[in-house]
Amino acid sequence: MKKDIEDRKDIELLINSFYDKVKQDAIIGSFFTEVVQVNWEKHLPVMYNFWENIVFQTGSYNGNPMDKHLELNKKSLITMEHFQRWILLFNETVDELFKGEKAELIKQRALSISTVMQIKILQS
Repeated sequence: MKKDIEDRKDIELLINSFYDKVKQDAIIGSFFTEVVQVNWEKHLPVMYNFWENIVFQTGSYNGNPMDKHLELNKKSLITMEHFQRWILLFNETVDELFKGEKAELIKQRALSISTVMQIKILQS
C-alpha cells in the first residue's frame, strides 16, 4: 500500500523519479538536456527546496521560477503541449509513488503553478 508524502526524503524520491522520466521524454526532455543542459547537482536541491516548501511551508526556497521559465521560453518556445506533458508526467509520478492528502496537494499546486506559467509565457 502506498503512503502519503511525509517528509523531504519523500520529496527527493518524487523529484528524482520525475526528472528521470523528464530527461528521457521525447516531448520535453530536450529542454533539460539540450536547450539548457541542466546541471543536475545544482538543479535538484533547488527543486527539493521548492516542492518541500510547497507541501510543508518550510521557507526553504528562494527564487523566481517565473523568470527562469520566461528566459527558457526565449531560447526555445514553450507550448501548451509542453505544459500538458509536464503535468502528465508529474501527476503520473506522484500517483505511482504516493497516495494521500499531501500527494493530492502537490498535484493541485503543480497544476496551479503550471496554469499561471502558461498564461504568462503564452502572453509574452
